[in-house]
Amino acid sequence: MANYKTVNPATGETVREFDTLDDAGVEAALANTHRGYLTWRNSAPQQRAAVLSKTAELYTERADELARMISLEMGKPVREAKGEVQLSAAIYQWYADHGPALLEEERLDVPGAEESVVYRRPIGALIGVMPWNFPYYQVARFAAPNLMLGNTIILKHASNCPQSALLMEEILRQAGLPDDAYVNVFATNEQIADMIADPRVQGVSLTGSERAGTSVAETAGRNLKKVVLELGGSDVFIVLDSDDMDATVKSATKARLSNAGQACNAAKRFIVTEDFYDDFTRKLATSFESVSAGDP
Repeated sequence: MANYKTVNPATGETVREFDTLDDAGVEAALANTHRGYLTWRNSAPQQRAAVLSKTAELYTERADELARMISLEMGKPVREAKGEVQLSAAIYQWYADHGPALLEEERLDVPGAEESVVYRRPIGALIGVMPWNFPYYQVARFAAPNLMLGNTIILKHASNCPQSALLMEEILRQAGLPDDAYVNVFATNEQIADMIADPRVQGVSLTGSERAGTSVAETAGRNLKKVVLELGGSDVFIVLDSDDMDATVKSATKARLSNAGQACNAAKRFIVTEDFYDDFTRKLATSFESVSAGDP
């Protein structure tokens, strides 16, 4: 069943479809990432850092290709998509540069203790459930530190950006990451719940809606798995005063429409004092009307 699809948001055309995993595919993802963890955790931090650095390099080299893919799948303008690619590359490079030092043991001076040491160790295979508004950035900030630490990853991306998800997996492998250290899956929500419950999985990270977060947290809690959640918000744009309404409206337009309007910190509500209400709403409507929708 093709639940994962690339649909051009400018035209509504279905460009490509992907079938979801069968039971054998679920088992393979679990078995491979668990096996991969047993090896990857013993690799030298410098080796992991080299993979992340090469990943950053490949993101830069393939920036146009990567940007156009997320524009095709989720609709943000290509210019903004390129900015996301650059940010993602910077994240991988930061962990490549600083990761080995961050993993060094840390000795603490604790009164009454003969010796106190902090060790940072991997825990196993992790599941990442990622949203479609920032396809590369959301994965980078989850994958980079965990791969640097020595964990392995099962990545379930949003169903409307499957080709972006495959590109990320391809680049990590091209950078030298073992095939079983990062596995992209086209899985159903029910399959992800079963994976979270599997003893070979040690934790899950989700960025998404409160509804999705509630479900994942319940499954993780019931199975005593570590869980990290970043859930949806509804930010407000408040106008209390202004000596430059044109600049205020320009800022409001960007706050509402940037990233195709799909950002956790996008202005989803506007609260305006009575003195400025008429001027603000009139100019904001004019500003919105000037924006052209279509092929990003």
